[in-house]
Amino acid sequence: MSDSYQIKNQQGIYFLTFQIVGWVDIFSRQVYREIIVDSFKYCIENKQLKVHAFVVMSNHVHCILSTEMILSDIVRDFKKHTSKQILRNCFDFL
Repeated sequence: MSDSYQIKNQQGIYFLTFQIVGWVDIFSRQVYREIIVDSFKYCIENKQLKVHAFVVMSNHVHCILSTEMILSDIVRDFKKHTSKQILRNCFDFL
């Protein structure tokens, strides 16, 4: 990983973007947007994440985040959980 993409100050405020592989327009469906929102809610309530702002676009998410904990750990868990939920819902539709 490039140094420019590493979280150096874990307690800082960061602008982050999460994109879908291949820029697929998956968030145009409500069910997938709800996964993102529910995951943010969980991290706020259980992992001390502070979400200053976020926007869900059709194929990516922008957010401004901070925490008193280790931000990179929370982001890792957030991405892992949301990707599993998205894939689970994709296969449910098949």
